[in-house]
Amino acid sequence: MKINQRYFESQYTEGRFWAKLLQVAKIAGIKVLEKALQLYYAAQSPDTPVWAKTVIYAALGYFISPIDAIPDVTPMVGFTDDLSVLAAAVVTVAVYITPPIKRQASDKLAEWLKI
Repeated sequence: MKINQRYFESQYTEGRFWAKLLQVAKIAGIKVLEKALQLYYAAQSPDTPVWAKTVIYAALGYFISPIDAIPDVTPMVGFTDDLSVLAAAVVTVAVYITPPIKRQASDKLAEWLKI
């Protein structure tokens, strides 16, 4: 399945992002949540260039979108495709996911999961 970046970028809104994260927090797994949060906070940074934000919003749009290569309701593997897309975006924009952004994502994750 070829990813249509423009479509998924159009699916992204901040409200939909937070609603999806809260909806799937318990079943998606820490790795999915961590990568989504890192990308979210990197996109909020004024130091992240437009091209990187485009990659980020497309990946987060894929995560939010109900259209998936593997439906999220599929037991055990439902978020595998989401994790793959998020991980690819993290690698692509890694230089903009700074230690403070990683810490911010970890702090939010710890707050939610009471780690």
